[in-house]
Formats: sequence, structure tokens, C-alpha cells
Amino acid sequence: MANSRKVVPEAMTALDKFKYEVASEVGVNLKDGYNGDLTSKDAGKIGGQMVKKLIEQAERNMK
Repeated sequence: MANSRKVVPEAMTALDKFKYEVASEVGVNLKDGYNGDLTSKDAGKIGGQMVKKLIEQAERNMK
């Protein structure tokens, strides 16, 4: 079983805010609380865009 302990628990708030910002940018209506009615396609849009932006930021920080 995988270890689900958060390395930086304080980052959860920032990542949650980031998730809502990205959802808005890609046109997905993400609401507070339960989002079980979200399609896999829409969830993938959000997650994919988040990863893309985090990689871009890491690349900029490496220069």
C-alpha cells in the first residue's frame, strides 16, 4: 500500500486554490465539496493543465 502521508501538509491549501484557478481557465465548473458528477475528461483537463503549469514553473526556476 502506498504511503499517503503529505510531505508538506501546508501545500494542500495552495494546491486546492490552484486547482480551482485551473478549472476556471479550462472552462470546467468545479464546485466546493463533492464533484463526483465531474466527467473523467473534465477531471483530466484540470489535472493535465495543473501538471503542465507546474512543469513550466519548475523549468523557469532551473534557469
